[in-house]
Amino acid sequence: MGVGTPFHIKSSSGAGGARVTPTAAPVIRRAVGFYEAPIGKKAVMAVTGLMLFGYVVGHLLGNLQIYSSDPEQINHYAAFLHDPSRASLLWAVRGLLLIAVTMHIVASVQLWLLKREARPVGYFRKDDVPAAYAARTMVWSGPIILAFVIFHVLHLTVGSVLPLQELGPNQPNVRANLVTGFQHPAVAGFYIFAMVLLAMHLYHGIWSMFQSLGFHHPRYTPALKQAAAVIAIAIGAGNISIPLAVLTGLVT
Repeated sequence: MGVGTPFHIKSSSGAGGARVTPTAAPVIRRAVGFYEAPIGKKAVMAVTGLMLFGYVVGHLLGNLQIYSSDPEQINHYAAFLHDPSRASLLWAVRGLLLIAVTMHIVASVQLWLLKREARPVGYFRKDDVPAAYAARTMVWSGPIILAFVIFHVLHLTVGSVLPLQELGPNQPNVRANLVTGFQHPAVAGFYIFAMVLLAMHLYHGIWSMFQSLGFHHPRYTPALKQAAAVIAIAIGAGNISIPLAVLTGLVT
């Protein structure tokens, strides 16, 4: 192969063996090279974090239907989601979320390890929120939140913790399952504790996203921090209100 001659791969299909330029290889190399840098890992955390944030908001809005004047409203919502005609879409979303969670965790761990290795170099500043937050809290809060997610799925999706009640095929009795589960103080307490940690994680995650986008200026930084705090507190309070409402008898 001479200098300047383009590299081609012969396709195994076709009578004449059509030539295909491997343009994907340089793209993959650039993507891998970008991810290997700290900024690439932060970008992955930001994108996957935004996806998970959207799910958290949607999940909360669905659960808040337990306060509807119609006691069956939340069950109607669950029946809509579990309709057999939407099974493929539901599993696709679950798969996408699993990939996002995995990538988010891997990038978080790798950033934390990079910070420990680069500490003498000073690449990561103390005000570098993504790395600093990961170093301070990921060791204990991350595993707790992950354990809660697993427990939550086993509890209210799989039914391994308590038997799930159903109204019919593909019709979970979400209201009854929530009330039955949160009537146990230990279950409600673990849920509340995990939601406090989630709110903290959301606050730092939202603010770090603002920083990654370049929104870091004395004029509007305080307002952005307040916005991140308000969003995180609102989500945490909304989630925590449900087990508290069950424990106090407001929701039965």
